[in-house]
Amino acid sequence: MKIPHVPSAAFRLGAFATLAAVIVLIFPRYNNAFRFHYEIGKPWGYSTLTADFDFPIYKTDEQMDRDQKQLLSTFAPIFKYIPRVQREVRVISLAHMEWLQAEGYSRITIGKDKYPVSDIFTPKTAFTRYGYDCAINLTLDTAKTEDLRDKLLQSISPTQGLVQKGEKIIDKGEVVTERTYQILNSLRRAYEDESIGHKQRTLSIFGEAMLVVLFLCLLVIYLYVFRLNYLQSTSTVLFYCLQIFIVIALACLALRFNLSVYLIPFAWVPILTRVFLDSRTALFLHITTILIASIVVPAPVEFFFIQIVVGMVAVSSLSDMTRRAQLVQTAAWILLSQVVSYTAITFAQTGAITAIDPWMYFYFFICALLTVGCYGLIYTFEKMFHFVSSITLVELTDVNSELLLQLAEKAPGTFQHSMQVSNLAAEAAKAIGANALLVRTGALYHDIGKMVDPLYFVENQTGVENPLLKMDPRDAAQVIISHVSEGEKLARKHHLPEAIINFITTHHGTSLVRYFYNTYCNEHPNEKVDESLFRYPGPRPTTVEGAVLMMADAIEARSRSLTDFSEASIAQAVNQMIESQIADGQFAETKLSFKDVEDIRRVFTSRLTAMNHHRISYPTLNK
Repeated sequence: MKIPHVPSAAFRLGAFATLAAVIVLIFPRYNNAFRFHYEIGKPWGYSTLTADFDFPIYKTDEQMDRDQKQLLSTFAPIFKYIPRVQREVRVISLAHMEWLQAEGYSRITIGKDKYPVSDIFTPKTAFTRYGYDCAINLTLDTAKTEDLRDKLLQSISPTQGLVQKGEKIIDKGEVVTERTYQILNSLRRAYEDESIGHKQRTLSIFGEAMLVVLFLCLLVIYLYVFRLNYLQSTSTVLFYCLQIFIVIALACLALRFNLSVYLIPFAWVPILTRVFLDSRTALFLHITTILIASIVVPAPVEFFFIQIVVGMVAVSSLSDMTRRAQLVQTAAWILLSQVVSYTAITFAQTGAITAIDPWMYFYFFICALLTVGCYGLIYTFEKMFHFVSSITLVELTDVNSELLLQLAEKAPGTFQHSMQVSNLAAEAAKAIGANALLVRTGALYHDIGKMVDPLYFVENQTGVENPLLKMDPRDAAQVIISHVSEGEKLARKHHLPEAIINFITTHHGTSLVRYFYNTYCNEHPNEKVDESLFRYPGPRPTTVEGAVLMMADAIEARSRSLTDFSEASIAQAVNQMIESQIADGQFAETKLSFKDVEDIRRVFTSRLTAMNHHRISYPTLNK
């Protein structure tokens, strides 16, 4: 899926608005506006509830069943005589006798009289009693029996008592008893009355929409204040919206099919966001997601408490995902946190071990297994939104990969240079809190364009004359500059991530190919030189990591021209190179601070001094 480039802020805000509308539409719709969630033995998690109108207290199914059995115990099915059959003995078929016994009827009605079942015979029992065959002379009057039975059952009242308007039903924090549960269920049924519930349903949906919009607005405000670059990225905004939609949709689907919402791996949101972005945003996005889900899930307070713990554990245990095993470890920590938090909150609310639902632990286990499945989503989102994960970066740093092996074979000097730049840049990135793994990987690939014509670059020239010295300085400069565009072509051919391609295109920024520029100026002292012929096309670095690589690349190359490798000499070279790049405006679009620059200088000086230290000479053995 290719994300369209739409610079308009309206499109990105429209994505959040669309998400809000879709979420409200997919929320489970109930037949009433009574949206409270409650369980017997659990505290009432809402404010004090009073009756807004009079409503009856409906009997439970068990009570209705008991009343029906009690009433039917006196019921006598209606039988009638079969015409022209003798009536000395009352005889019914074996099937009717078995039916009377199965239903527990003790009497039957014949005409206006009632007779105990013990006085009624089957052909077999009549023969045993009287010693001769007796014909069946009674048959069940099905129509009259069912009609009488229905009228009898309809006489049973489905209610017992009345709750009057203004009467208190339950206080906040009060444990829901069986009696309170029955009253709450009666109130729910009352809301099902169309005349009562229509207005409440409309207001309920409106309230849901307001809450969803509120939570998403808070997310947008957070991004605007703290992560403006994320909010300005269309792909990142769509990434946020898709994550929230997937998890909320799964939760709504579970609720529609009466499944536990704890089967849904809400940890996907913080894990995916942490892998591609940062911990702070991961936790904020997770909180936004579970706040939205809390609108419709049962026991929202308990749900929110457990999921907050899940998000904190997911972010803390996955500080930098570089191995697949880390995801399994994170899932295990999430499982443990869910078990502990659920057990703790249940004990805190009820004070009874019997309130623990063992099935919850099974749900947590399934959820942990689904959390591991997040690994497949990491790969999918990488390709969909052109992100790059730490796992991918680690795989790209393998020097045995196809592209790096080609670089080592075709341009061994460039390969060694890239290795040194990679080490320098990674150390500097660590010192200033930048992404060391990203800059290390970018450094390994930044000069792959030199594979096209490796002998034009001095680090690959062993015992041969530099062919560029025989060329016009303008042409020679273009040959040097072309390694950037050639590198980009190779990178795209091998499907390298955009984050790595950015290092290739920006590692020289718009700087001058100063050797050939100076040479041409010296050869043409009276000519006004067009600098564009000697400048890299750019763009200049826009990230701290890009700036670090640009510095490391130039300084490592400069260090190879030094004859004095003392710390003072190296420090002077480092300072001169960085100052010239700053003066040339190469880092104007980055967020490098003065402190960052000073820390980078210190690291480069220290590392280059250590890399070029002198060894003692070994004495020869006197013969």
